[in-house]
Amino acid sequence: MSERKLYNIYGKKQLNEKLGSENFKRITCSFYNYFKISDPESTRNPLYDDFEKINILGRVYIANEGINAQISIPENAWEDFMSLTQKYPFMNNATIKKAIEDGKSFLKLKILIKKEIVAWGIPEKEYDMDKTGRHLNAKDFNQLIAKSNTLLIDMRNSYESEVGRFKNAICPKAKRSNDLIEEVREIVKNNEDKDIAMYCTGGIRCEKASAHLIKLGCKNVFQLSGGIIEYAHQIKEEKLDSKFIGKNFVFDDRMGERITDDVIANCHLCSNPTDNHTNCSNDACHILFIICQDCDSKLDGCCSKECQEIYHLPIDQQKKIRKKFAKKFDNKFRPSVSD
Repeated sequence: MSERKLYNIYGKKQLNEKLGSENFKRITCSFYNYFKISDPESTRNPLYDDFEKINILGRVYIANEGINAQISIPENAWEDFMSLTQKYPFMNNATIKKAIEDGKSFLKLKILIKKEIVAWGIPEKEYDMDKTGRHLNAKDFNQLIAKSNTLLIDMRNSYESEVGRFKNAICPKAKRSNDLIEEVREIVKNNEDKDIAMYCTGGIRCEKASAHLIKLGCKNVFQLSGGIIEYAHQIKEEKLDSKFIGKNFVFDDRMGERITDDVIANCHLCSNPTDNHTNCSNDACHILFIICQDCDSKLDGCCSKECQEIYHLPIDQQKKIRKKFAKKFDNKFRPSVSD
């Protein structure tokens, strides 16, 4: 096995051209597994090498506590990928969740070593991954959250729940993961005896959060098995009523998967109903925000006229502005007009 550090060497234009020229279908999927990995560094390169050989794209985080992956696999390489899940012990028991909607999700393969696969900074003594919340399927989850004394908590950031969420869920206002867990602690305070139902995109955040809440003394903690992704598959297959409305925000180029036709968000610039996330076209800003088609056309995908002016400057001038105003453009999320 080569000892060289493997990484993408192509620019965005080349990657787009390469992806556009593919004559086969891809399957977007995700998986995670809390599994003790003693040496993530020595694991990273062999995994990258194996994924690259079968043309897998996506983003993978490896840490001592396990693996978290969102990837795009050529349809004709699916069996090869499943064989790899048996090669690596930390992938053996991982549940592979296929995306709800197809689409170009990733341009390149990125595998990073992290301190945590869910970066909440919770001390290890404050959670036990052998004692997590009880997993519920879609049908049982619907029944639980229909009860009046159930505390239903969205374990995602506010920009995710803004476009889609379960009816009557408590949605934290946090825009960053580090702030989210603090807010959830406040939500459950003095509610330790209630049934607590949690959900997130694919389950990884609820797994860790439920273990933490149990340590805090919460007695009846439940989590949506497989998250919103698996829930969407189950309600379709079993013809159940969806208690989730709107879009499921995803962390790839698709930005979201539609679960129901409900549009529950508004353009951050004009307040018209829409639920399309984008990043500001001004690379110095690159802020994540929701924009309607009209505003997108008027501002060339920028979050303000100021950013639009910068976006149309020559690249060398943009780079100078980027460096000069780095602190000005350090916020990752644009508030809506109602904030």
